[in-house]
Amino acid sequence: MRQYVQLPLDLFDPFKDHETVSPSEIVKSGNTGADNFSKSTENSVNLQNEVSLFRHPNAKRVIVLQNTEIAYAFRRAKRRTIGMSVGYDGLTVSAPRWVGWGEIEAALQERADWIVRKIVEMQDRQKFLSKRKLIWENGAYFPLLGLEVQIILDSSHAFSQTGGVLRDADGTTVLNISDLAAGAKLYLGLPLSAHPTQIQDAVQAWLMRQAKNLFAHRLDHFAPLLGVSWTKLSLSSANTRWGSAASDGSIRLNWRLIHFKIDVIDYVVAHELSHLRVMDHSPKFWDTVKEVVPDFKARRAALSDNGAPIWS
Repeated sequence: MRQYVQLPLDLFDPFKDHETVSPSEIVKSGNTGADNFSKSTENSVNLQNEVSLFRHPNAKRVIVLQNTEIAYAFRRAKRRTIGMSVGYDGLTVSAPRWVGWGEIEAALQERADWIVRKIVEMQDRQKFLSKRKLIWENGAYFPLLGLEVQIILDSSHAFSQTGGVLRDADGTTVLNISDLAAGAKLYLGLPLSAHPTQIQDAVQAWLMRQAKNLFAHRLDHFAPLLGVSWTKLSLSSANTRWGSAASDGSIRLNWRLIHFKIDVIDYVVAHELSHLRVMDHSPKFWDTVKEVVPDFKARRAALSDNGAPIWS
């Protein structure tokens, strides 16, 4: 799902996908008249003195804002105001049919600082996310309890019981991931020719087994400290929630928590167990969490700021 940062004045219908337009159809802002976009060479986008170029893949027009050339997507829409949004693709502008280009360009110039800043932020965010995207091949790495573990494909071993074997830097088998140290490798019984999807599935299956065992152990640790009892643990793959708790003692935890350091996992575990005492997020609830995780705010921030790696 694309994420957008919209101006407060944009209170109307969200933007729909735009028709793809080739670079030859892009024209400079400054032309007047109806939406008859010329393909002539006179309207090329090779402006001089620009600092950089930000181009929306469906761009129809170009404008220079703060010495920065920006090719943006544009559409006429049934709305009362000029709308602007900045997403990972770039700037999108929507305007009523009766608004002329002079007014549209004036609005863009008025919000130039916001537009350029948000485009830069989105690009930085996209670079950050690309670094978090996992690669599924022999020799690639994935995070486990805050450390980097290397994937090693080894078809000479089946690893039928566990799906994989974790070994430390010296080659010794790691039986408990709580003993994980830097330099560990996960050996999978797959050939070097294995498809990335096969590797991903094998790693995920192994991680989910490790997650369930570790989470159960941490639940057993914190439950007595909070004076509660949990009845059932299930794993979740939700994109927006790290965990949940039900009044019957059932706990759901996102298996991707296994990527984070143990103190972050403990925060989520304590959080959900605290709901067995207080089923809301009132001050009383946070006081309950604080009983067992005094620095929960720092751990919560680490969970929010770092985020889990991207699997696909």
